[in-house]
Amino acid sequence: FYIQLSGTIKCVKILSVSSRVFFPQFVASPLCCPSRASILTGKYPHNHHVINNTLDGNCSSKAWQKSEEPHTFPALLKASAGYQTFFAGKYLNQYGHSEAGGVEHIPPGWSYWVGLDKNSKYYNYTLSVNGKAQKHGADYSKDYLTDLLANMSLDFLQYKTSYQPFFMMVSTPAPHSPWTAAPQYQKRFNNTKAPRDPNFNVHGKDKHWLIRQAKTPMSNSSIRFLDDAFRGRWQTLLSVDDLVEKIVKRLEVRGELNNTYIFFTSDNGYHTGQFSLPVDKRQLYEFDIRVPLMVRGPNIKPNQTSQMLVANVDLGPTILDIAGYNVNKTQMDGMSFLPIMGKMNGSSWRTDILVEYEGEGRNKSDPACPLLGPGVSECFPDCVCEDSYNNTYACVRTIARSSNLQYCEFDDNEVFVEVYNVTADPYQLTNIAKTIDKEVLEKMNHRLMMLQSCSAQSCRTPGVYDPRSVQQKSAFYLFFFFFFKSIKLYVNSLTLLGI
Repeated sequence: FYIQLSGTIKCVKILSVSSRVFFPQFVASPLCCPSRASILTGKYPHNHHVINNTLDGNCSSKAWQKSEEPHTFPALLKASAGYQTFFAGKYLNQYGHSEAGGVEHIPPGWSYWVGLDKNSKYYNYTLSVNGKAQKHGADYSKDYLTDLLANMSLDFLQYKTSYQPFFMMVSTPAPHSPWTAAPQYQKRFNNTKAPRDPNFNVHGKDKHWLIRQAKTPMSNSSIRFLDDAFRGRWQTLLSVDDLVEKIVKRLEVRGELNNTYIFFTSDNGYHTGQFSLPVDKRQLYEFDIRVPLMVRGPNIKPNQTSQMLVANVDLGPTILDIAGYNVNKTQMDGMSFLPIMGKMNGSSWRTDILVEYEGEGRNKSDPACPLLGPGVSECFPDCVCEDSYNNTYACVRTIARSSNLQYCEFDDNEVFVEVYNVTADPYQLTNIAKTIDKEVLEKMNHRLMMLQSCSAQSCRTPGVYDPRSVQQKSAFYLFFFFFFKSIKLYVNSLTLLGI
């Protein structure tokens, strides 16, 4: 998905007219709810404590509502920066749960609230419209969720007050399963297949045991399934493409486009056949943790690509910075990338980020794969399981002038380590943990331990390959969103959060 945006043609053209495309951007966790929590709070999972998509995992729980929701960046925008704010779409996977306030609960920070009850659907869903349940059926003209979100967004733009700056966050479930395309798009991409990259249908022989258990070669039924899923994702994204076009054109008609920042991104990546894993996310590899980020707005030169490392914990700090709010007053772990949006080089920009994931399993054998016993989950009929309790890991992802490295440790009995030189091995075919210089391993291990316990400013200290590390050592022996700087600060947050 992150390298295949050309499929959403209108979206790319519209946003590229005056935009910087940031690659790479990484997520703090390759799973919906923890990643969305990181976007909202600007924190790594070990600080916001959302570990999976369940209520017990703190996804939209009462504890989350009490400890984190009052301090999200939308809450600060509304309370301290005077923004009128609008949310429409998928919020957190357990939003609307009866044990967490139901759909009557409106998270702090939203002037206008249209939240999807629970997880991704396209028809037959319930919305919380400013705290009141609104049920929808299966009539395309009235109920197809992506189109409905587009229409509600246009209504907000039309009727919002003109004397306050605004922030919109449009969160489409697409391209999440069940991949229900609009009728006019159901026959598109009929000849398209999932990319056959060098790591497609290849055994992960030197990787964590969960990857090694995948059957290679995949069965024909698994390949048909993943190809169908890939096509379905693209088909659903065509409606997202329409949504982006409509919102951008409405901003243009209203004369607000040129002082509006637009952010286009996602909450996690996904895999379709890499290392013989059929369809899911949750893994540490580039295809699951790397996502698109396109930004259009004032003072951004058109059609630029940055190689500086951006994470989804940076979105909140950046938006607050655009709004003129002092990010240092928050406890956010991320950094504002506003200073580097207008220039290609940032000598003081960070060179590494943390990725965390806590694996999920079943206390009894999965019916699809009883031979593996308890502890696994998300299993396919071919007895390929996508997750397990000990699929728990943390990684340091480094991008610097001298290094493009990923270092990961698993919390399991093996304390299994995976290391990849992503420049030499972009498809992460070869785990170099046993051949890389031992001094590098030791430094990365220490850096990982530090990041796993960091908070706020300490998460932004120089990494192993950061030029600032050398400078500090020498000194020691002799560290979809929109805004505008004036009262007319317009923020149009277009965040397209999918699988």
